[in-house]
Amino acid sequence: MLKTISFTGAAVALVLSSAPSPAKELKSIGISLGSLGNPFFVALSKGAEFEARKTNPNVKVTTVGFEYDLGKQVTQIDNFIAAGVDLILLNPGDPKAIGPAIKKAQAAGIIVVAVDTAAEGADATVTTNNVQAGEIACQYVADKLGGKGDVIIENGPQVSAVIDRVVGCKNVFAKYPGLKVLSNDQDGKGSREGGLTVAQGYLTRFSKIDAVFAINDPQAIGTDLAARQQQRSGIIISSVDGAPDIEAALKDPASPQIQASASQDPFFMARRAVQVGVGILDGQKPASTVELLPSKLVTRENIAEYKGWTSDRSQ
Repeated sequence: MLKTISFTGAAVALVLSSAPSPAKELKSIGISLGSLGNPFFVALSKGAEFEARKTNPNVKVTTVGFEYDLGKQVTQIDNFIAAGVDLILLNPGDPKAIGPAIKKAQAAGIIVVAVDTAAEGADATVTTNNVQAGEIACQYVADKLGGKGDVIIENGPQVSAVIDRVVGCKNVFAKYPGLKVLSNDQDGKGSREGGLTVAQGYLTRFSKIDAVFAINDPQAIGTDLAARQQQRSGIIISSVDGAPDIEAALKDPASPQIQASASQDPFFMARRAVQVGVGILDGQKPASTVELLPSKLVTRENIAEYKGWTSDRSQ
């Protein structure tokens, strides 16, 4: 016998509202990165696409470089909104100024995840633990020097990643009364040329330098070049990034002063960012809006095992 069950309007509403909302499928992703001419961002784009296709083999992936032009990035986000993407992955041109564009995307129902650098208002950020990266790069120096010597912290542009790396380095050096920090406030501009210029100044001012911690690999390479030009040897140079240029230097007997770099893993970073974004699409709020990925130290001793930014990671 078939029984009819009648619901009042309120009961129907209650049943509908308590039913779980279906997970939203990742059909389209927009990715906006600094420059696709930079191996870091190339690895990021590959990692993001690899993970997106694991989630949905038919996903539409649109990757663009904004060439460090904030206006261009804002336009790219507008284009992603118009295209109706489900998820935007971005490396912000300016963490604060990009905020209104992120809000606009979110108002259109799009999840926004920042990679490498936090962005104001993003649903989540996935980045390297830059304090820890600075710590391991400078612990290497302290260990090599036996806790005694004259060292330099070669600073850089005052963005969060650089500030955190310097904080990490200072944390370590402060534990060793025998380490004298000769300088910690010179801006190497994050570039090879900037590292070369500030290092020329140090080498002229200080007759004894035992080690230099540079906030990134390009500055480390510029510092090494300055030392070679002035025929100064016996300086330990460590840095952060694990970029292709530092890989080559760590394998090169002609640049023995470059000894270590705390590596970032852009391929995995982007994979995690997509995983977090897909989780949010599925209604899973991340435990923390910022996820910090640990850095690993690459040295002349372990460089042969290092899987760098340009290695094939899609296996």
